[in-house]
Amino acid sequence: MIVMKNVYKKYPNGVVAANGINVEIDPGEFVYVVGPSGAGKSTFIKMMYREETSTSGEIIINGVNLATLRNSRVPFLRRQIGVVFQDFKLLPKLNVYENVAFALEVIEESPKTIRKKVNDVLALVGLAQKSRMFPDELSGGEQQRVSIARSIVNSPKVVIADEPTGNLDPDTSWEIMRIFEQINARGTTIVMATHNREIVNTMRHRVIVVEGGLITRDEYEGEYSYES
Repeated sequence: MIVMKNVYKKYPNGVVAANGINVEIDPGEFVYVVGPSGAGKSTFIKMMYREETSTSGEIIINGVNLATLRNSRVPFLRRQIGVVFQDFKLLPKLNVYENVAFALEVIEESPKTIRKKVNDVLALVGLAQKSRMFPDELSGGEQQRVSIARSIVNSPKVVIADEPTGNLDPDTSWEIMRIFEQINARGTTIVMATHNREIVNTMRHRVIVVEGGLITRDEYEGEYSYES
């Protein structure tokens, strides 16, 4: 599903955020990406959906080589990838239903298909009764559920989550993680950057540790730990 081969990323200011990364992630895996602040894990995540481009090396997502992908094709790539952010990134003037439906409207799905898909994912994340509410009427956890619903409404093969519980209280974080577990159980690959030690150590999955732009540990059912 995801392959990185000898990936380097050097920013214009000279910072090396990826220093020869090699990794493979299989379909259906759930992977945590952990590491100290400034270690390169955000760059690692962002390169997967072409928010950042590598300086050299190959990044292949679902058979697509991001290194040779034309910029005009990036929107098509992102339709195959769901992305969940720490700060939700909802459209404030659209209600819950409209925020999720927007992802389908841009690819010109039929109104009938949009209704079914949106209602299905809102039921999955427990927001079927709040579809007409606006983001500022929701709690942080509910806003993140909308963000997750939007990320999976296209039935992507992979969901990339960048600190999805970072702005949430502990109880809400566990609720959000249970939703991710349900999504993964349906066969979707999940790659999640997180600082939440308790979640990583309790809900055991593969752990990739990024430090100094390198993968320093890659362990199945691993724990949250690193040297720095």
